[in-house]
Amino acid sequence: MVFEGDIEFGPYDKAERKARQAFEFYEDGKASQALLIMEDALQINPANGRWHFNKALILDTINRFDDAITEYEIALDLDPTDMEALNSLAVDYTRTGHYDLAIEMFERIEQLDPNFEPCYCNRIITYTEMGMHETAEQMFYLAQQIDADCPLCFYNIGNSLFVRGDYKRAIHCWEKTAELEPSHPQINFRVAQACWANGQHRMANEYFLAELRLNPGNVDVIFDFGRFLLESGQTESAKEKFNRILELATNYGPALFYLGEIALHNGCDEKAEQLFVRAAENDHTLAGPRYRLAQLALKNKQLDQAKDYLLSELELIEEQPDILVSIGSMLMAAGELDLSTSCLLKAVDIDNSHDQGYYYLAVISALKGTLDESLEYFTHALDINPHSIEALRDSAAICLITGRLQRAHRRITTALSLDSGDSQLKDLHRQITSAIRIKRIKRFFSGSKPSPDA
Repeated sequence: MVFEGDIEFGPYDKAERKARQAFEFYEDGKASQALLIMEDALQINPANGRWHFNKALILDTINRFDDAITEYEIALDLDPTDMEALNSLAVDYTRTGHYDLAIEMFERIEQLDPNFEPCYCNRIITYTEMGMHETAEQMFYLAQQIDADCPLCFYNIGNSLFVRGDYKRAIHCWEKTAELEPSHPQINFRVAQACWANGQHRMANEYFLAELRLNPGNVDVIFDFGRFLLESGQTESAKEKFNRILELATNYGPALFYLGEIALHNGCDEKAEQLFVRAAENDHTLAGPRYRLAQLALKNKQLDQAKDYLLSELELIEEQPDILVSIGSMLMAAGELDLSTSCLLKAVDIDNSHDQGYYYLAVISALKGTLDESLEYFTHALDINPHSIEALRDSAAICLITGRLQRAHRRITTALSLDSGDSQLKDLHRQITSAIRIKRIKRFFSGSKPSPDA
């Protein structure tokens, strides 16, 4: 018997109520609860494309983009012309690096409705990620024809301009975003970064402070502000920012690393070492701490430990020639000549204009006793940088050892013209001049003709 007020709902009514409740949780920022309730609704009625779309939105908020893609694709199987689902799916394809699929979705939207502005606006991001910045700008101008005041368009093209190093135009676009949408997430932060990169330090400082007034506990903003202050020479203020981060996130590796950098700069090696160890232990993917620990180990003649730290650092860094050369030189100092050679060869393979890479390869060849090979590497280094005093000096010494006295004299003379007061260069010059004089005397008494490089 059913009395008044005791209404029994069928399963589809129950599912509808659950879907509404899930969306309310989603709007309140309670994604986990929203997801559980939406899944209950879809168990009852899996054929509702809009609910799959809403579930995908929830998954996006917790960065489960691959799962969101699955839900968007289900929604589109149920309704292939759902513009919002197509657009959101394209955005998630971009987030997960499937750029070709993203472009395909955006083009499908354009065929369905050429005036659907988000398909141009969001394509700016895709083409920026692909490095196709001119095409990104084309999308921006197409979007402008439909909506000249879209804040997201200005934000997205600002990202493209920033990546290209066009900081002035990026600042203009992001300031336009702030004008159109003052609450746009972290817009002051982005302007601050562009001003910093453009050398407008006073403006950068103002925008960093403006962002922190809105988001005082945002670790990313505090961290970049700290790096900015450190670069600007405001060491104590930077130190305060990094310590503030540790109050919010005790084991935040990058903040520990930069506090270690400050300690190292101040001559506090022991404190710096402790901070670098903590940074490395708390962030296994962070490049830098192990490199500094290797430097400290070398300083303390702990060669095996230095080697271990350097090998760990090599596993972390991307193909960055400057860092590879630096690590290669430290491995050489640790006596690991073969490892050093491998590291340096990789560096010059990536960038064959890196004179320091060739210089250290030359030094290692000399240490191994392969002097002709050493001279070849020195020649490469000097072809790239003819004014490298260390390459001129050391190659002159090898030329002296191998009897190439005229070449040795030319190189040491060039080195002295660059630094006439260097006592080491003067001493080597005297040795070479003396060797040439002795050889001439011997040749005079023997009656032999000089060789081209005698």
